[in-house]
Amino acid sequence: MAFQDFDLISERRRNEKKQQLKKRILIGVIATVVLVGMIGCAFFVATTKYGDAGERNSKNGGSPTSNTNKHVAHSEKIVKLVCSTADYKDKCEGPLNKAMEQDPKLQHPKDLLKVYVKIVQDEVNKAFNKTSSFKFNNEKEKGAFEDCKLLIEDAKEDLEASISQLSEIEFKKLSSKAPDLNSWLSAVISFQQTCVDGFPEGKMKTDLQKLFDDSKEFVSNSLAIVTQVSTFLSTVQTLARGRLLLSDNSPVASLDSEGLPSWIHPEERRVLKASDIRPKPNVTVAKDGSGDFKTISDALAAIPAIYPGRYVVYVKEGVYDEVVTVTKKMQNVTMYGDGSQKSIITGNKNFRDGVRTFLTASFGFLGLAMGFRNTAGPDGHQAVAARVQADRAVFANCRFEGYQDTLYTQTHRQFYRSCIVTGTIDFIFGDAAVIFQNCIMVVRKPMDNQQNMVTAQGRMDKQQATGTVLQKCTIKADDKLVPVTKTIRSYLGRPWKEFSRTIVMETEIGEFIHPDGWTPWEGNFALDTLYYAEFNNTGPGSSTSNRIKWPGYKIINKEEASKYTVANFLKGTWVQSSGVPSQQGMYY
Repeated sequence: MAFQDFDLISERRRNEKKQQLKKRILIGVIATVVLVGMIGCAFFVATTKYGDAGERNSKNGGSPTSNTNKHVAHSEKIVKLVCSTADYKDKCEGPLNKAMEQDPKLQHPKDLLKVYVKIVQDEVNKAFNKTSSFKFNNEKEKGAFEDCKLLIEDAKEDLEASISQLSEIEFKKLSSKAPDLNSWLSAVISFQQTCVDGFPEGKMKTDLQKLFDDSKEFVSNSLAIVTQVSTFLSTVQTLARGRLLLSDNSPVASLDSEGLPSWIHPEERRVLKASDIRPKPNVTVAKDGSGDFKTISDALAAIPAIYPGRYVVYVKEGVYDEVVTVTKKMQNVTMYGDGSQKSIITGNKNFRDGVRTFLTASFGFLGLAMGFRNTAGPDGHQAVAARVQADRAVFANCRFEGYQDTLYTQTHRQFYRSCIVTGTIDFIFGDAAVIFQNCIMVVRKPMDNQQNMVTAQGRMDKQQATGTVLQKCTIKADDKLVPVTKTIRSYLGRPWKEFSRTIVMETEIGEFIHPDGWTPWEGNFALDTLYYAEFNNTGPGSSTSNRIKWPGYKIINKEEASKYTVANFLKGTWVQSSGVPSQQGMYY
């Protein structure tokens, strides 16, 4: 059906001897890093014991003033350590010092992190509550505020999920949950900014931006604390095991006798082996009435409130002209069709007709062998075909068709495999942690006064664990664009937000891509703070000899590129468990 190619995994075997030498060299480097971490962890232990000793001295008749001073000094040291990588230290150290002052038992790093996320939650609530005094002057502002209310609710849910996670997990398991926390907290920043972006330019938008500045900085600090605490914990666990654990960026799965990765579940294995086998659906959607429902929306509305396992919706061939919304209550839903050009969800909502970008999507979920299309055309301006904010979303063999802003990878973690995305301006945009693997980006002909940008990544803070990665993809010109490539410029991307991060690696780039590779958003905005990188690309448009010279643009090596693989950037075990084939490391 949908999954056709699997990547042979043999690099590790071929380079075994080379890797052994490399590991011996790395041991010296890693030992140095561990030593630094050991000092930090020892500092945690020492200060904690020191604090306990102060309490014991007080019980044995020691000076109360002396013990109080020692406790204050001890608390301040812990806070400084926890906040050492935060960008807004006053907003980090001040609230935590106050919290420890109010509760002397608050000493554990995990508890400090939980307290801080609760502080973040209060700040977000405080900021949004102040909007109740705003007076909206027109329908656009009123509509934007309605969007804003939904987005802030999403932000609150992610904060609540973070607090719940920190309440339930043991400290020793915090490192394994750090990717979840990073995803949820990064999304909080994105949701707040999307709220602001929805307002038309003017005083209202400026006031709202200022209102959320403080809470954004608090969220940024919480991300820094997650990284700091989980890093220390990882070091402690490594030392406790008494050995160095060397990571290997190449895929760890092997192919079995059937030529399939060993991790694939038997049921999913059958699906992948034959194109005529489909997962057994719970419900079938068919326009001709031959299924359980005629519309996708009706099928989704009938999903039970509580359903054990995965709920499968099969969409028969047809063009479904409807706005489909998959809510958070519809969990563990898989939707698949008869092919990306057969089972198609379509719509034509667009910015030109007064519909805000946030609401122009035809679809907002994941799918297999499905098509998502916005038919507004090049003059519709922002016209989203799909908006995805689900965490751990996986799309395979899907097609996303549009012009400007085709695919909105809004938030959280996303993976796209063997998909086709077509468009013109910023047609892959958003602030998710997303990897496109083995995908084809088809750049279309825009209006005569426009130029093309494949990506517009929206990372707003350097602590966010977000970015757009194109790996082993193909970037090509649509047939209608080919005759005018000399007059219409096309670029790999431009920075939508200050810390925009995009990596293009092991990808074939067509000759129509301008030699500069990348283009500014406006003036010098974000050129120092963005992170744009290329590695081992091929094709006539891949030459980096004439690329832009921005401080944030990098030509990276394999070691740096490996940070943006499925295994490392997405912590891709969840991708593997989906049954969709993926290359966890580099291809070459």
